[in-house]
Amino acid sequence: MEFVRTFARWLLGAALVFAGVGHLTFARQSFVAQVPQWLPLPVDVVVVASGVVEILLGLSLILLARYRVAVGWIVAAFFVAVFPGNLEQFVRGTDAFGLDSDIARAVRLVFQPVLVLWALWSTGAWRAWRSRRRRNTTR
Repeated sequence: MEFVRTFARWLLGAALVFAGVGHLTFARQSFVAQVPQWLPLPVDVVVVASGVVEILLGLSLILLARYRVAVGWIVAAFFVAVFPGNLEQFVRGTDAFGLDSDIARAVRLVFQPVLVLWALWSTGAWRAWRSRRRRNTTR
């Protein structure tokens, strides 16, 4: 099971690196379409900064196995933090990433919690939290 968990962590890391590179290069316009209009920052700054963060998080998932639990919580928090962008795309009906219907954009919204759970499970962060909680309740 540990091999599956490690493979899932590496796969998520690779996906984050790929998405981060996309922010900076080939998918830049699609990511621009997701930036909430209410955000008080220049759109390009948000796209570039989030791309750099995604690359760093992806590399951390792959390379920093020693800190995987902490990285898992940070990646999960990142997925929660970018959710408003996905919601904005759905509400505005913006076509990006091949999501050209409300159904496709809604499916993406549903998938976001899966990413959060994936980060927590593949890094052992969820297991560590439950174990710590169990220890605290048995004292």
